[in-house]
Amino acid sequence: MPIQFDVDSEVAQLAATTAEFVREVVIPAERECGGSVHDAPEAVRETLQKAARDAGVFAPHVPKRWGGHGLDLRGQAVVFEAAGYSLLGPLALNCAAPDEGNMHLLEKVATEEQKRRYLRPLAAGETRSCFAMTEPAPGAGADPRSLRTTATRVPGGWRIDGRKWFITGAHGAGFAIVMARTSGSPGDPGGATMFLVDAGTPGMSIVRNIETLDESLFAGHSEILFEECVVGEEQVLGAVDRGFEGAQVRLGPARMTHCMRWLGAARRAQDVALERAGSRMAFGSALGDLGMVQQMLADSEIDIEASRALILRTAWELDTGSAAAQLTSVSKTFVAEAVNRVVDRAVQICGALGISAADAPLARLFREVRPFRIYDGPSETHRFAIARRAVRPYRQPRTDAADG
Repeated sequence: MPIQFDVDSEVAQLAATTAEFVREVVIPAERECGGSVHDAPEAVRETLQKAARDAGVFAPHVPKRWGGHGLDLRGQAVVFEAAGYSLLGPLALNCAAPDEGNMHLLEKVATEEQKRRYLRPLAAGETRSCFAMTEPAPGAGADPRSLRTTATRVPGGWRIDGRKWFITGAHGAGFAIVMARTSGSPGDPGGATMFLVDAGTPGMSIVRNIETLDESLFAGHSEILFEECVVGEEQVLGAVDRGFEGAQVRLGPARMTHCMRWLGAARRAQDVALERAGSRMAFGSALGDLGMVQQMLADSEIDIEASRALILRTAWELDTGSAAAQLTSVSKTFVAEAVNRVVDRAVQICGALGISAADAPLARLFREVRPFRIYDGPSETHRFAIARRAVRPYRQPRTDAADG
C-alpha cells in the first residue's frame, strides 16, 4: 500500500486558519501570562476556547459525533503543529495533553454511557481530566509494570489505595482515569485495570501541586493520594486486568500528538532565530552570513523537516490500522531530541536576547521542551525498546551445549 502524506483542501484550510488564530489571538494571550498557566484561573482556558470556537478551529481531533472536526492523525499532524506554534495554542483548541489523549481513549474504550458521562463534556471543554499512572519510586514510572496502586473488590465495586504523582492537570479536573493493580504483583506484565474516578470522590485527595521546570500545561502537575477510595463497578474503563493493553490505545497516538505540538514550538524558535540572523549585524555582516550560524540554522531546518516526515509516516501507519509500536518509539525519541536541539540553537544564535524572558519567547520555550525528553517515556526507555524489537528477528534459539 503506498504511503499517503497528502491532506485534503479542508484540512489544509483548517491548518491555515489555526495558524492565523494562533498569531492573532493566542500568542498575545501567551505573552500576557508569560506562558505560565500552572496556576491560571479556569477563565483563561474558557476565554481561549470560546475564541477558538468562534474561529471554527475548536476540537480538530474530536469525532464529529461529539462536536469536533473528526481529523485522522495525518490531519491532526498539520493542525496540531500550527496550534503548537504557541504554548497555549493546544489549550485553546482543546487538543492539549492530557485531555486530548483521554478523549481518544474514551472514544475507543468507553461504554456508551461512559462516553455520554465523560467524553461529551470533555470534548466540549466543559470539564478537564487527568491520567493517573505515574507513582513515586519504587512505583510505576518509565516501567509501568512496577505499578503499586491497588484496586480491591468490595461490595458493589472497587476500593483504590495508592499514591500517584506528576499527574498533569489533576488540580481542578472533573475526573481522573486511574491505573491500579487488580491482580498480580509489581513487576508483572499484566493485572492492571483503568478506573474513572470523579473529582470529589471520598478517599481521593490532592496532596500537593509540584513545582516543575515547565509551566505551560494547564493546572500543572500534582501528587494524588487514594485511601479507601471506593468506586462502582460501572467506573471500570475497559476490561478488568487489561488496563495496560487499554493504555496502549492512548499512549501510541498520544506520543505522536505530543510530537506534533512540540514541532510547532520548534518551528517558532527557528523563526525567531532566522529573523535575528537576517537582521542582526556583527563582525561586518548579518549573522546569517556567518558560517557557524549558517550551520546551526541548516541543522535546525534538517531537524524540523525530518521530524515532520517521521510524524507523518507514523501517523499514516496508525491511521491504516497498524500498532506502529516501533515507529512511535522512533518518532518520539527523535522528535523530542530534535525539538530540544532546534530551541537550543535558537537561544545560542540570539545570544542575550535568547535568554531574555521579556523580549523573546525562547527562554520559556527552552524550559518547556526539555521535559519532553522524559514525558511519555524517556528517550533511554524508547531506545531500549527500539533495539529489542530490532534484534528480535535475529535471535537464535537458545540451546544448552553439553560439556566436552
